[in-house]
Amino acid sequence: MNFFYNILYYFQKRGFEVCRRIAERFGIRARIVRTSFIYLTFATLGFGFALYLFLAFWLKIKDLVYTKRTSVFDL
Repeated sequence: MNFFYNILYYFQKRGFEVCRRIAERFGIRARIVRTSFIYLTFATLGFGFALYLFLAFWLKIKDLVYTKRTSVFDL
């Protein structure tokens, strides 16, 4: 049981935070977005999980490409 909690803690601590970022973008609670992904995954037999992974990698790449610089001298 401890192994399960270690995995859960790892993903909560270092995950991609897709649901939180989508929720902030639309101005809704992250809990609603998470439950929507869960229901979508069960209803479409895995499409929600595939969509979640796609968004996670897309957001990660977007963060790597578009970095916020405070001034011109941060190059």
